[in-house]
Amino acid sequence: MHTKFEEMVSIISQEKIAEGIYSMWLCTKEIAAHAKAGQFVSVYSNDGSRLLPRPISICEIEKEKNAIRLVYRIAGKGTAEFSAMCDGMQLKVVGPLGNGFPKKEKKAFLIGGGIGIPPMLQLAKELDCEKQMVLGFRDELFLVDEFEKLGKVYIATEDGSAGTKGNVLDAIRENGITADVIYACGPTPMLRALKNYAAENQIECWISMEERMACGIGACLACVCKSKEKDVHSNVKNKRICKEGPVFLAEEVDF
Repeated sequence: MHTKFEEMVSIISQEKIAEGIYSMWLCTKEIAAHAKAGQFVSVYSNDGSRLLPRPISICEIEKEKNAIRLVYRIAGKGTAEFSAMCDGMQLKVVGPLGNGFPKKEKKAFLIGGGIGIPPMLQLAKELDCEKQMVLGFRDELFLVDEFEKLGKVYIATEDGSAGTKGNVLDAIRENGITADVIYACGPTPMLRALKNYAAENQIECWISMEERMACGIGACLACVCKSKEKDVHSNVKNKRICKEGPVFLAEEVDF
């Protein structure tokens, strides 16, 4: 069982890095020490009317500084509240939650789409293997320069304003790049396409479905996905993304 902690954490710094997207560094006592790439935290609103926390993936971990970085998109009132907070303010955070990415030291694709891009940054830092990062954006780019410090980056944009016009698979095909393992996080259509691509090319594929979480603590069951195996608790073919995930072997889930 993963160790998780409930902490009042303080904001070290926060900045807007793209339209509606914010980067926040938090000082934690225990979460940074135990977190790994692919995990997430649940961040609670300071407004008592919003009871459920907001699950946000961990973008970077600085264990020696007891700090974690969250990069998130404003999606509603809770995240809008977080974006207005300043250095030194405090938030209740529970984490680290979920399972992270397993590290396979073989030639890897790290593929992120939209707000699925941030969790791939810590994985890129942790993986000690040949790696190629493929990042898909709707329009405005973010975090690209940080990925470029860690390996070769390929970009796809829907409007063709940077890199390949199209999606991450278009970028992979256009550049003729290959890998032995895929790690991916992003919207469901992207993950579905990558699952099929991996099956066709017999590539091991690990996907993070963190975009589909609601409460992040396994209570609301809004984030279940269909699975090949029956869940031991409910005896149906479902897995809770926040508990059994958010990282799955692609062939284990149906979506």
